[in-house]
Amino acid sequence: MGIGFQEILVIALIILLLFGGKKIPELMRGLGKGVKSFKEGMNEVTDITKDGEKDEKKDE
Repeated sequence: MGIGFQEILVIALIILLLFGGKKIPELMRGLGKGVKSFKEGMNEVTDITKDGEKDEKKDE
């Protein structure tokens, strides 16, 4: 399921037609904030999991 340059170009053109040139920066900014929030959440879960493992090892 590889996405090539042509597919990306078609998707970009469709987005441009649907949202217009002025809305695209707002959409990308929102997408970036969402990705950042997701990564922070995943890091939190990883930290909590690591802390739990450390606590279990101390109990043994």
